[in-house]
Amino acid sequence: MFAGITLIFGVALGFIIPGSPLSAWATDKVWDSELRRHLTEDELNHAEVFMSEEEAVKAILPKSQRIRKEVLQLNQEKKDLIEQRIGWKFPENTFELYIGETADKIDGYAMVHNTIGKYKHMTYMVGVDAKGACSDVELLVFRETRGSEVGRKRFNSQYEGKTVSDPIRLNKDIINITGATMSARSISAGVKRVLVLVDEFYLKPTGIGSDTVAARKSDKGLFGTFLGN
Repeated sequence: MFAGITLIFGVALGFIIPGSPLSAWATDKVWDSELRRHLTEDELNHAEVFMSEEEAVKAILPKSQRIRKEVLQLNQEKKDLIEQRIGWKFPENTFELYIGETADKIDGYAMVHNTIGKYKHMTYMVGVDAKGACSDVELLVFRETRGSEVGRKRFNSQYEGKTVSDPIRLNKDIINITGATMSARSISAGVKRVLVLVDEFYLKPTGIGSDTVAARKSDKGLFGTFLGN
């Protein structure tokens, strides 16, 4: 199942070029252009576990009195909108989301994502605060033999404070890691998707989404023009 999802996701992001050595998935052989050889069975089956989903939720929503879980179901119209906003297509139609609450207020959101690294998918959790800014990124499982540096805070802390208004792209507002470009690009794309999903399903319906922020900025600019600022 994951192999199919991984391949579709990779093509959608431009990580996998049709006719490239990744067509060897069908024969369980993967050619690494940097190593100039096929990956070994141990390399293909490699999995480095950093934390569980439960641990990640506690790390991202540490002060919440209660945490509930919801499932986001995308109809075709909503999926098309999300894809248009993030700039790439994806196969999933459902996503699981954790919501942290204290009293009658929402503290934030946390969502698990699986996206392609260089050859295989990695699992990580993205935190979003109540106003729509990324609050944390925690790597859960990394399945490549190289590139796990994307799980280190000196890298993923770059996403903190990012919103749907930011590019969230390598060499734009995210500094790359040498030797982990595919993984870094993948996490950046995943963070963008989580921010847009939260914006569409939770922030816009309550009047604090990106469209409201944009409208306020537009109004401020208009008044600034009248005032000569």
